[in-house]
Amino acid sequence: MTFMDLLLWARGPALVGAVAIFVFGMVLRLFEIYSLGRKPDLAPPRSGGPGSGWRTLWARSIPSKPFFKVSMLTYIAGYTFHLGFFVVLLLLAPHIMLIRSVTGLHWPNLPTPLIDLVAVITLLALIVTLVNRIMDPVKRFLSGVGDYVAWTVTFLPLLTGYMSYHHLLLDYTLMLAIHIMSVELLLIVFPFTKLTHMMSLFISRWFNGDWFARRGVAS
Repeated sequence: MTFMDLLLWARGPALVGAVAIFVFGMVLRLFEIYSLGRKPDLAPPRSGGPGSGWRTLWARSIPSKPFFKVSMLTYIAGYTFHLGFFVVLLLLAPHIMLIRSVTGLHWPNLPTPLIDLVAVITLLALIVTLVNRIMDPVKRFLSGVGDYVAWTVTFLPLLTGYMSYHHLLLDYTLMLAIHIMSVELLLIVFPFTKLTHMMSLFISRWFNGDWFARRGVAS
């Protein structure tokens, strides 16, 4: 198999299979979440409570000052790589072209040199989070194999994308194929690891805020 054959396979059957597994896995996970149900609330809701689903969704996305002071590095690196990942994913011209070819949707892209800088910053932020996880005794104790798998499959698409754009280490065609396959690995692993928090995070925060609001409790 030549490098071009590998690239065509990665862009064709492998991509279709990865997307199919991703969609199936996410539907399954969302079904599991919603099938848990919600116990009937027999207590009358309290009107005018300071909590709400939307308020909690916003408030819990901003770190409180006491926690930020204690875990400043974690918050800064975490927010940096989350934001950077989505900037690279959604605002790089080739990615937008791919999305447009599949869905018909498109939007303006950012200049490639700026995306390149964001990719480097995001990679550094991911490395910082990994080192911090390993060096911190509590985080190291709480971390399992799934945490490191999630980190790896998030890191690889950024790294291989940067390397393919700059024609580093390997033949461009081979590196591009590896980049695409790393994205497919992320899609396959996503529904079955903690990465699903991207979908469940906002649902759970809204649910908790709504629950507190019914009881007149600030959230």
